[in-house]
Amino acid sequence: MARLIAAGEVVSRPLDVVRELVDNALDAGATRVEVEVDGGGLRLVRVRDNGGGIPAGSVGLAPLRHATSKLSPQARSVEGVTTLGFRGEALWAAAQAGELHVVSRPAAQVGACEVLAQGEDVQVARTSAPAGTTVTVRNLFARLPGRLRTQAPAASEVREVTALLGRYVLHHPGLHWRLSVDGEVRLTHAPSDHRGAVASVYGPLSANRVLAVSGEGVRGVVSRPELTRARRDRMHVSVNGRPVLAPPELERAVIEGFGELLPAGVAPLCVLDVTVAPEDHNPNVHPAKQVVALADLPGVAARVRAAVAAALAAHPLARALPELRPAAEPTPAPGHAAFPALTLLGVYQELYLLAQGEGDLWVVDAHAAHERALFEHLTRALGGAPPAELPEPELLHLTPEQLARLHERGPELQSWGLTLEDFGAGLARLRTLPAALAPLNVPRLHEQIVESALGDGPDPRRDVLARLACAPALKAGMLDLGRGQAVLDALAACEHPWACPHGRPTVLRLSERDLAHAFGRRGARDVPRGRDAAPSAGPGVSGS
Repeated sequence: MARLIAAGEVVSRPLDVVRELVDNALDAGATRVEVEVDGGGLRLVRVRDNGGGIPAGSVGLAPLRHATSKLSPQARSVEGVTTLGFRGEALWAAAQAGELHVVSRPAAQVGACEVLAQGEDVQVARTSAPAGTTVTVRNLFARLPGRLRTQAPAASEVREVTALLGRYVLHHPGLHWRLSVDGEVRLTHAPSDHRGAVASVYGPLSANRVLAVSGEGVRGVVSRPELTRARRDRMHVSVNGRPVLAPPELERAVIEGFGELLPAGVAPLCVLDVTVAPEDHNPNVHPAKQVVALADLPGVAARVRAAVAAALAAHPLARALPELRPAAEPTPAPGHAAFPALTLLGVYQELYLLAQGEGDLWVVDAHAAHERALFEHLTRALGGAPPAELPEPELLHLTPEQLARLHERGPELQSWGLTLEDFGAGLARLRTLPAALAPLNVPRLHEQIVESALGDGPDPRRDVLARLACAPALKAGMLDLGRGQAVLDALAACEHPWACPHGRPTVLRLSERDLAHAFGRRGARDVPRGRDAAPSAGPGVSGS
């Protein structure tokens, strides 16, 4: 059994001690977890919980290597791990690296037990303490000067510990959490939902911009399209309650779930709890258990993608116009997903439509809106008729990368009407086009289709249609009132009207109340309506 669960050293820095002890607290069923760190964790790490505790008859075994109560003696139990910690190495490794002090009492036990362990020396005594377990590790690596000299500065380790505790808060929002650093409270969280956890870790402004995600084996929140970052450092995933480094496939699945709502090169904030059968994942592939192996990673990615897409489809995604008052906080959109009926008021700069709807002023980017309508029209028409044969096959030059993608994607392209064959010598022969695309009056039509179909995007079909929808869309100088109203009507009929295929917003909205405040008006008209009348989900958290 020891050979099966061993995965290397588990304590190489204070962060490892915190992770292992918090895992133990969660496995013990704790509803309150308090973490203290002094001197960057080298002087002291303490984790206190109100969990089940360790019975007096077993507490002396706790610091022994591979002495674990989390697996049955059968070897096959390793294949169905249901806990966060399971190797029985954490307390032993902490005792080898520092001075371990454990005080524990199950609720039904009279009196508590304490364990002092340093190296292989273990002492057990009786004491008094509340129900639960407190584990303290002092003077980490004091007996290992080589290891001590290579530790990160205290400030760096504290930053990592704070980030780790933040992840636990995000994935276990129903618990009480508290982190103290050198006697100063750095993080607190009272039981709530995922949105409340985002508020505790990233602040109420971020919490006001997340949407609930609920799908098959996927729960959590994802940010609205306007809340993005250049990095993926706020994309958090847990598997069966364990915060892990998200596999790239799952990160891509989240981004693909946004589709064209998310511009290229940015990432959303997300907190997703993924649940799989215990036998369908292996948490024993990394010493710190930060990486897990999934038996059906493509299937999990598909469920994540579908859950994110469904969450976004269920909410209105019109972005607020820039605030006219510098100190104003953006107000959430109304709590329903239907695109409103808009009445055209006028055309501005021959590109933007000014419209009225739901008591608010709407500004519509006519090009983006027309592009969205054309994109959905082409999407519906694609595959509706047999592919169009070219009068004569056309030879096109391809790069080596494009040829490699052609070999990979050829059957997929042909399934929606694009027949492209490797002709040798860096050439490809184009024989058919989708019937919906063949008559388009677009310059270099064939080249644009092939370039998009063999590009580096994950969805060649969408990339082709998005590119072809852009060229014929209305440009500045082509608008009049008649065309403007037609664009509004076409946008209202779209399935996803809130963004163009490339991720730019199609509409912005401004409430009358914002205008009244900006003009200094006070009176009967200064009441919530339109966007300002959206119901609130609670103090500091919007209901969008």
